[in-house]
Amino acid sequence: MREVDVMGVRVEMPSNQPIVLLREVTGERYLPIWIGAVEATAIAFAQQGVVPPRPLTHDLMKDVLAATGNELTEVQITEVRDGVFFANLVFSSGAEVSARPSDSIALALRTGSRIVCSEEVLDEAGLAVPAEQEDEVEKFREFLDQVTPEDFDAH
Repeated sequence: MREVDVMGVRVEMPSNQPIVLLREVTGERYLPIWIGAVEATAIAFAQQGVVPPRPLTHDLMKDVLAATGNELTEVQITEVRDGVFFANLVFSSGAEVSARPSDSIALALRTGSRIVCSEEVLDEAGLAVPAEQEDEVEKFREFLDQVTPEDFDAH
């Protein structure tokens, strides 16, 4: 298992389908997982520290775990079959529960639990982006943020 960080939620065009993007902590692979809009919102809320006036499902799950003293120690993204990803929630009691990766990630972000991914999933569905290419992509993003249409004026 390899530890991954949640880079964020993006909307893939032209399908308008949300994805959560994970990145190996000690590697160069990214793992995009297509998710539902509700789960994308739940992940984005957790990353941005948004606290809803009433607990949403993942907030409720976090509260139930805290109330029962059963800590979520780890989320494991275990396999991908026919484009469908599978995950396990691993608890301090030793119990494991099968779950969708999107729900698992949303809960892990709320509880501060680590997220790991099997080497097999990263080999099959991961995308390698070498560090030097990553720097070039970041430079290009900075350029796009600063460029204006007038910069391309022929005059």
